[in-house]
Amino acid sequence: MDESRPIFVQVAEQIENDIISGALGEETQVPSTNEISVFYRINPATALKGVNLLVDEGILYKKRGIGMFVADGARERLIDKHRELFRTQFVRPLLAEASKLGIGRQQLADMIRKEDTE
Repeated sequence: MDESRPIFVQVAEQIENDIISGALGEETQVPSTNEISVFYRINPATALKGVNLLVDEGILYKKRGIGMFVADGARERLIDKHRELFRTQFVRPLLAEASKLGIGRQQLADMIRKEDTE
């Protein structure tokens, strides 16, 4: 856990990452808040807060008396969300810095391709 960010947010992000990676498939039951709290050694209320973030986003849903499950379409929605975050957190600043340094888009693309082959 990263102490610079709220733990419940990190719990939600870990579940999101498990859904994106396929470790948690759609209609798959997610670990209970008690299991999450034991695994991360956190308060169950904190685990519940993280899970509820995903319920509020429609990523998880509750089956009464059974537990929380990954919603249909959750993986695709999360991939779209993370792609947009990637664009705003990395691509925009990269383009701004490249522009500031006089690096054109083609030169930047060539730099990226070169890094990808190394």
